[in-house]
Amino acid sequence: MPAAKDFYVAIELGSSKITGIAAQKKVDGSITVLAIATEEAATLIRKGMVYNIDKTNQCIRNIIQKLQNTLQTEITHVHVGIGGQGIRSLVNTITQDMDEATVISHAIIDQMRDNNRTTRYPGQTILDDAPQEYKVDSQYQLDPVGIECNRIEGRFLNIVWRDAYCRNLYKCFEQAGMPQPRYYLASMALADNILTDIERRTGCILADLGAGTTTVSIYYKNLLRHTVTIPLGSANITKDITSFHIDDLEAEKVKLAYASAYTNASEVDPEKPISIDNQRTIPQREFISLVEARTEEIIRNVMAQVPKDLTDKLGGGIILTGGGANMKNIELAFRNYSGIEKIRVAKNINISINCAKGVNIDNNGTLCTALALIMKADQLSSGRPMSEVNTLFPEQETDTPAITNPRINEQKQPGQIPTGRERELAEEAARQKAAEEEARRIAEEEARKAEEERIRRENSFGNKLAKKFKSLTKKFLEEEE
Repeated sequence: MPAAKDFYVAIELGSSKITGIAAQKKVDGSITVLAIATEEAATLIRKGMVYNIDKTNQCIRNIIQKLQNTLQTEITHVHVGIGGQGIRSLVNTITQDMDEATVISHAIIDQMRDNNRTTRYPGQTILDDAPQEYKVDSQYQLDPVGIECNRIEGRFLNIVWRDAYCRNLYKCFEQAGMPQPRYYLASMALADNILTDIERRTGCILADLGAGTTTVSIYYKNLLRHTVTIPLGSANITKDITSFHIDDLEAEKVKLAYASAYTNASEVDPEKPISIDNQRTIPQREFISLVEARTEEIIRNVMAQVPKDLTDKLGGGIILTGGGANMKNIELAFRNYSGIEKIRVAKNINISINCAKGVNIDNNGTLCTALALIMKADQLSSGRPMSEVNTLFPEQETDTPAITNPRINEQKQPGQIPTGRERELAEEAARQKAAEEEARRIAEEEARKAEEERIRRENSFGNKLAKKFKSLTKKFLEEEE
């Protein structure tokens, strides 16, 4: 089977299913989806996190095989979205004082980013860091390079995830016979392809309403200000409906048929029940109350993530996407519980994508993240036809190049996450660099102490007396001559 040189392949690990998409970039720059494959994964992935490594790996292999059968070619690389419960952002501040007024250079900024990446969070891994503003002396700047100052303070938004979740994900993909993975932070890939420039600039909330989780990303002045994944989603509503003594499948059908995120009191008919089948019914008022209560809980949790200093800076409003955004009156519910009037439901990404014959993309937001990963793959190729990109789908595997910078890869796209092997190399490089810095510091300290000792001896009373005696002796000898 020939290697796949001309295809992008993206894998999204959702809360309820794993989705694989294969797409091709044409000579004219357009992208066409050639195949879509899915596997149910509700028992393997919990809240967006890999729970059963072996079975998840098998599901992914099944998806790869399905895509290969359609493409009639071997898949050697995949682009994987990282998401799920436990992902959150933390602000970290790095400060550097100058001995004298200094013009800020790229090297100084790079060093600050390196120092930030070495920050340790117990039990958590930094997936990515998003620079915020820099405080140059007393002024805030987005780009401080070229400005002279005595002190610079950098604020970084570190996106972290639990170590155990990272290891489980890496184990699924970095096994023998699996395509080589390239990881991306799913929420950032989604935001890049859902939000408009105006929304990112004026401030907005992006809420990806999934089955088991809701991911919240907050932007302002074109920068990511906060992101977190809440362990609540539309599956919680389904579970609540099972309290009417019906099983999960029936509860999901009832939810899809009757559930509304918000219902006006005038629309409630206390005498009208909701039919499950020919023999069973559910009281309408109780059903509505149950669905709305859970929906309100999700919305209030979303709004609780907004930093206090940004509550009045959300001119772009709230953008909803994901399968949960298809619930009836979801916009009304968000408008009512959030107090924000501007609500937009995004059921597809901003960029037009074609479909091959026999392939259908439902316009309901459920494939937005997978399609966003396809676009990330395209950005990695710098917009060139994929047959020209040797590093994306090489014919032969090459050894991973040595990494000498703790930031791993200066050419990486925003939200691109290093593989497990790349992270190990980066950590080793960081340790080596730290050892070299410590050796240099010790050498400088020893040289400084030696110089201080030399000066101390020169200035000591005995040394001065010896010099004076030597001078007098020399003078006496000269007079004798």
